[in-house]
Amino acid sequence: MDADWAEAKRLAFHTTSPDEFPRVTALAFDTRQELLWVGANEHRVVSYYGPELIRYTAFVTKSPHHGPQEEPVYQFLFNDKGVITLSKASIHMAMRRGMAIFHLRHPDMQDLRCMSFTSKGANEVLVAGFQNKMLVVDVSKGEVVKQVPTEHHYRFMKKSSRYICAATRTGGVDMLDQATFAIIKTWSPHRSSLVDIDVQGDFVVTCGCSLKHGQNTLDPFLQIYDLKNMAPMTPMAYPPLPAHVRLHPRMQSTSIILTQLGQMNIGDILNSGANTVRYLNTGLLAMFEIASSGEAIALVDIDGYIHLWGSPSKVRFNDVSLPTQFPEPPKPVDPLNWSVETPLSSIGMPFYREMLSSALPPDLISDVGAPPKQWDPAFLATLKRNEFGYFGPNTLGLRRNQVEDTRAISKADSSFQAPKFLSEKAREMVMSSGPSDLSETEAEQAPEQASECESLKAVAPAMYRNVEIKYSKFGVDDFDFGHYNKTRYAGLENHIANSYANSLLQLMNYTPLLRNMALQHAASACLIDGCLLCELGYIFDMLQKAEGSTCHATNLLKTLKSIASPPLGLLEEEFPAKPLAAMVQDLNRFLMENIKKGYRSIQPASTALEQTLFNMNQQPTPDSLVSKVLETSAVTHIKCVNCKAESTRPGTSYVNGLLYPPQKLNPRSGRAPRTIFSQALKMGVELETTSKGWCHCCQRYQPLQTRRTIQSAPAVLAINTQISLQEHKALWATPGWLPEEIGVIVDQGQFFCFEGEDLKIHLQRGVHNMAVYSLVGMVVDIEETSGPNKRAHLVAMVNVAHSEETASEESQWHLFNDFSVRPVSSAEALTFNQGWKMPSVLLYQLKAANNKTNTDWKTRLDKSVLFKDLISPADRRTCVVLDEATEKPGPETIVALDTEFVSVKQSEIQMNSDGERETIRPMSHALARVSVVRGHGEEEGEAFIDDYIAIKEKVVDYLTLYSGITEDDLNPKTSKHNLVPLKVAYKKLWVLLNLGCKFLGHGLKQDFRVINIQVPRAQVIDTIELFYLKARLRKLSLAFLAWHLLKEDIQLETHDSIEDARTALKLYRKYLEFQDAGILEPILEDIYKVGRTYNFRPPRKEDQVVVRTDTPPIPPETTAAGPSTPLRRLGVGSGGNGPAQGSGGGFGSMSGFTPGTSSPLR
Repeated sequence: MDADWAEAKRLAFHTTSPDEFPRVTALAFDTRQELLWVGANEHRVVSYYGPELIRYTAFVTKSPHHGPQEEPVYQFLFNDKGVITLSKASIHMAMRRGMAIFHLRHPDMQDLRCMSFTSKGANEVLVAGFQNKMLVVDVSKGEVVKQVPTEHHYRFMKKSSRYICAATRTGGVDMLDQATFAIIKTWSPHRSSLVDIDVQGDFVVTCGCSLKHGQNTLDPFLQIYDLKNMAPMTPMAYPPLPAHVRLHPRMQSTSIILTQLGQMNIGDILNSGANTVRYLNTGLLAMFEIASSGEAIALVDIDGYIHLWGSPSKVRFNDVSLPTQFPEPPKPVDPLNWSVETPLSSIGMPFYREMLSSALPPDLISDVGAPPKQWDPAFLATLKRNEFGYFGPNTLGLRRNQVEDTRAISKADSSFQAPKFLSEKAREMVMSSGPSDLSETEAEQAPEQASECESLKAVAPAMYRNVEIKYSKFGVDDFDFGHYNKTRYAGLENHIANSYANSLLQLMNYTPLLRNMALQHAASACLIDGCLLCELGYIFDMLQKAEGSTCHATNLLKTLKSIASPPLGLLEEEFPAKPLAAMVQDLNRFLMENIKKGYRSIQPASTALEQTLFNMNQQPTPDSLVSKVLETSAVTHIKCVNCKAESTRPGTSYVNGLLYPPQKLNPRSGRAPRTIFSQALKMGVELETTSKGWCHCCQRYQPLQTRRTIQSAPAVLAINTQISLQEHKALWATPGWLPEEIGVIVDQGQFFCFEGEDLKIHLQRGVHNMAVYSLVGMVVDIEETSGPNKRAHLVAMVNVAHSEETASEESQWHLFNDFSVRPVSSAEALTFNQGWKMPSVLLYQLKAANNKTNTDWKTRLDKSVLFKDLISPADRRTCVVLDEATEKPGPETIVALDTEFVSVKQSEIQMNSDGERETIRPMSHALARVSVVRGHGEEEGEAFIDDYIAIKEKVVDYLTLYSGITEDDLNPKTSKHNLVPLKVAYKKLWVLLNLGCKFLGHGLKQDFRVINIQVPRAQVIDTIELFYLKARLRKLSLAFLAWHLLKEDIQLETHDSIEDARTALKLYRKYLEFQDAGILEPILEDIYKVGRTYNFRPPRKEDQVVVRTDTPPIPPETTAAGPSTPLRRLGVGSGGNGPAQGSGGGFGSMSGFTPGTSSPLR
């Protein structure tokens, strides 16, 4: 404390009535802003700003609905949102500007005196007082979430880094655990009562009273306690009798002691000899507080005066304070000097909601001027300079003196704008006259067919540009993906890390042989964690089932991230500067290697397609099929230039690269010979190179010549274009350079490739055994040089005709720009541009394999994972797996599903120019628990899947309040649950999906998104849609529907996925009852009517306390199973009077709705 400390400000605290004596009951410095808060009787709160103590806000913490009780304010706490005040029987939270956030009263709030934040920081408060219960208040909700019995009555509470130090009214101090609120240690510093207490770091200091001659007298000692060693220290003697004490917030061992008469002692509790005494010019002191900066103290005397002390030049309340918001003063109106020359625009105009008559109609408005033409750099490079300018051949496709309409181009480029959110469209549809308006809107948004080749333009057109997902408050599900895709082919979302792989995944999906290999392998018994071939099978199945809707490859990309080592350069976050063209070529090699590895690991479900294609009479092995489909079998010959020694080694490859011949001018014609695609492919496959290497004969580094002898070509020819020079780009920009068909002959170790007329001639001759390949598609690198997103990205150009079940005579090229999908012409697909459009990966497939499919995997699907009991020990089981003999899932089976998830990445939010919060990337979730219960039979409502997921990513928020998941649940060392890899849990759901089971649940769209699975609409029964009126624009929660229709209270303290799945099953039974009775519409109207009364939330009793535990284990067979969660049955449940449907019995039938004797629904 500096020597120039003095009284900086003295202020009289005024009361509401001039006849009333001012009585200050609470004093505190704000820990976030430069404010001093004062509490008084009559629920009054006043705040003062800065060293001058300028009056900032004043309000009353009493609710107008709670009578005329006049109570003092006892304590303040602060967080980012506002100030929390404690009165005798209530807690009030308000913004610092005075507006109330919540006012909480509770029957158990009888005589409160103190409060403290808990282990959850500023989100939770523990309140106590002269009563037998402590209450835990959730600050974000403004409600009591827990009650803790206590034997002691507490007067003060101070929070340390590890404990809550609670002072009792009898002079003791209890050290409470911040999470469980159990008493860890008890300390009795004073015999009668405790007057003041403070905590800083590892020290607790108190001053109090003792009984002398029947009266309370201040003790002449300052009691000290060491929290680190949990033991009292030597008391500090202070004969003037301490009445108030505080520890300095910066110098934790420095104490500031005040007497009632204003004597201040500043000393070190570890060195009692170093003391400084000051005398304050005040009356009898009633309260004392020190700011968190240590640069100011506030005193209140019994006359109601507030004293602020500190160094005049350094008074501040916090080291770093947030700015305090003040009302903006009204802006003065500038005087207007009116004259003849004053422009009329200087006069403000009112705002009109209707169209003014003076507004010009659109047909009278014309465009003036036009943007300049953007010239292609490749075209400018061909021009030659002359004295009057530049000249050259006309390669633009325009006539002489013809001017291009650049205004139309500009409008076309800017037409690819984000659509309205689905919620906005639904609201407009309800408010409009009818559905005809919506159809007109959709017609306006339909993309126009391009009349010319877009790839010839100087800059990338809108359909090639990077597309972005916009997020509303409802998240990604509110984005209108259908605006970008009017086809029946699914797109892929691009807001996921490493989504550059989307284009390559689309290309592989429409290659029938690759898709068949992935699906046949995924249908096998493979449960290997990190198997990319399984993940490819899952994503290919999703794209087929999506039927034009958008999917996302989250699980595959997570697996890629977990197994791809950093040197491979496959992850964008590790190599942000690496070109995407090079990255996707490396990914192409990596995926082909992993397809080979995964396919060889286990026998596929079926090989019928390959046996027919390659004329195999016997059952082939996985190794032989991989060599037929993927391998370019070759031997590499190595020859030393010096000693002519030769050696060989295997040269098998799964991806070939193009090798472009050098451009050499013909000395006669002065021109370079024409290079065709077949030449570059032949050179890339045979790969003749010369480089330095170690020669074992010369025993030194020598120039080595390498050449590959080709033995066989694969059915799927994967090619990396390896474009590196401008000459290479010029070749690709040549019209017709990339052929849609090529012919390959492998003879005597040489690789021959033909295209165009040469291919037709060889086919007509029929001399050689030629394999004809069709171009499936390519991954194209787009370099944007204009527009809002000037960065490279990848698109896929795919001829989907080769993957259809029936062959088509015409090509069906489609552009897959992430989630934007549209058909394009063959000329558009096969035309490239040196400036912005170049291919990176090509896939050719045997023409004989086009339009070949094998769906045997659906009938040979390995179902063993559904019948495996992986749970141990038996007393922890929360589910019973299906009986393979009696419970066989099928198309008539209904299963109830619910999931819980955690957050693995926080949302990214930025402030736009208008000051509004804009979501850049939403919160990323990971599946943490999945529960599936039976929907039929004697065991209806019994769970047969209840898996917790071993998450490999770092969890940033367990969302325990909503998911019921804690850190221990997902920790393999501490979890008491059935903890499995994501692959195992996903495989179970994928098997049920492909067996035709119907999934029932509430809000399944979000569950399916987090699981990353695509379920056809015919296999989804969603109760959130069944009990929904579109005209109301509001969907109802599961808890509200259960309370209103089932008379049950669920989700009282957290969520339990088994409970939620069972509740959804009961609601479905209720729905069928209402539908069968013909009263569904009146029931829905009644539900919404009651919902408006209760704000669509089930009413909760304030005194209702539910201690929630984990899902109970399955009881022994000798006892009947009860529900896993507390139920409030006020009427008839939903269990058993529904109409009969279907025939037969067992797990896959619907003969009746009455649960069995051991069912939890009974």
